[in-house]
Amino acid sequence: MAYADFQDFLARLEREGELKRISTPIDPYLEITEVSDRVMKMPGGGPALLFENPTGKNIPLAINVFGSYKRMSMALGVDDMEEIACEITDLLKPEVPRGLLNAAKEFLPKLAMLAKIPPRHDKGDGRCQEVVMTGDNIDLDKFPILHCWPEDGGRYITLPLVFTHDPNNGKRNVGMYRVQVFDKRTTAMHWQMHKVGAEHARISAEKRRKIDVCIVLGCDPAITYSATAPLPPGIDEMLFAGFLRKKPVRLVRAKTVDVEVPEDAEIVIEGQIDPFEKRMEGPFGDHTGYYSLADMYPVLHVTAITHRRNPVYPATIVGQPPMEDGMLGKATERLFLPLLKLTVPEVADMNLPVEGIFHNIALVSIKKRYPGHAFKVMHALWGLGQAMFTKIIFIFDDDVDVQNVKECLWRFGNNIDPERDMCVVRGPIDVLDHSSRTLGFGSKVGFDCTRKLPAEGFHREWPDVITMSPAVKKKIDGLWDSLGIK
Repeated sequence: MAYADFQDFLARLEREGELKRISTPIDPYLEITEVSDRVMKMPGGGPALLFENPTGKNIPLAINVFGSYKRMSMALGVDDMEEIACEITDLLKPEVPRGLLNAAKEFLPKLAMLAKIPPRHDKGDGRCQEVVMTGDNIDLDKFPILHCWPEDGGRYITLPLVFTHDPNNGKRNVGMYRVQVFDKRTTAMHWQMHKVGAEHARISAEKRRKIDVCIVLGCDPAITYSATAPLPPGIDEMLFAGFLRKKPVRLVRAKTVDVEVPEDAEIVIEGQIDPFEKRMEGPFGDHTGYYSLADMYPVLHVTAITHRRNPVYPATIVGQPPMEDGMLGKATERLFLPLLKLTVPEVADMNLPVEGIFHNIALVSIKKRYPGHAFKVMHALWGLGQAMFTKIIFIFDDDVDVQNVKECLWRFGNNIDPERDMCVVRGPIDVLDHSSRTLGFGSKVGFDCTRKLPAEGFHREWPDVITMSPAVKKKIDGLWDSLGIK
């Protein structure tokens, strides 16, 4: 199901009791963070919040809209995110159908669906361009941009879709990078060294030319999620968004830069970056739960701001988990498991615990077939895109429920001999990791928590897990209510 726009999504949340309106004036400086943080840490993630009167601003602010499993599924237009994982699995089925008739039944529906999802290019203005601010009228202070935490370097746009194009081939990239606001017309652009936006800036520097940028705020939530998705190289985020929403994303040309943006957006900030101009950005209270340190990042000079006549400003906050971003990460875990299995087919399941901030800890179950299989999977994961940032990988047998962290800790404590079952490697590390030896480079560790084979040097008998006999369990199930135990 595609939403007409961000406000259509908010309306559905309200109809289903998932959104709480707050009419009391709350200050974007720290106070909205404090309210939102308390709500995000409620059981189940609390409700989405619509701050109708941010202090000193005339534009409402929405936050925590992705902050529960139910709302994340609703954002993607399904009852359960696993439905999309099943769709992806079906699309990736490698079996060749028998006979022409079976081939038509198998592939024609898929081709028909795929033909409908590429983005469409509209002429004229979009809803995102009902109001246009250029020249001296440009004013970022108009919006309720958050100063999230006390030691932050300033106000931050926290839920931006950053549109850029590869200067060599023109291919679009849409990423989500925090944006510090310096003044009414100038921001930083925090694209980290491993991100595609940073690569576009490096290419622009080689060509000694500026790069056009659009910061898009508030779309159909499937479009927003797509900016966070770890897509394979060359896959357009707007194409993926079309797949998620079963309807193409409509794009319009920005007013002052050569970039197309979703026409349903609430707000669009247009500008240019000179790759040689940098300024100190940060600190910032980050999703690690610590402040990321200040460093030099590119400067965006705003050339225009466009928005709807009555926009809603979308935001999030990050900090000590659990937070709203945990559900965005959980969506990625579930949706991209089929793609992971395509490359590493022995993987049965994976859990990236919210407390592990999604790149520190991975719990993985595999169908173990041979000695050293767990170590093979560790190295395969470290070689896959953003999975290269995973600091600690635990590999379990496929009869272990890796979604049950308590079970994993029990298995881990029982099943490993640290010297034999630990693998330490060096490589790229997330630049937000404050513990690594240097920025973006450090070490990672994997643990083989599987049953050990004789060929792995284990010549003792591996014991069975303690379980009760099925007959006794069935008998006690029948007696349970009569025992009066509550």
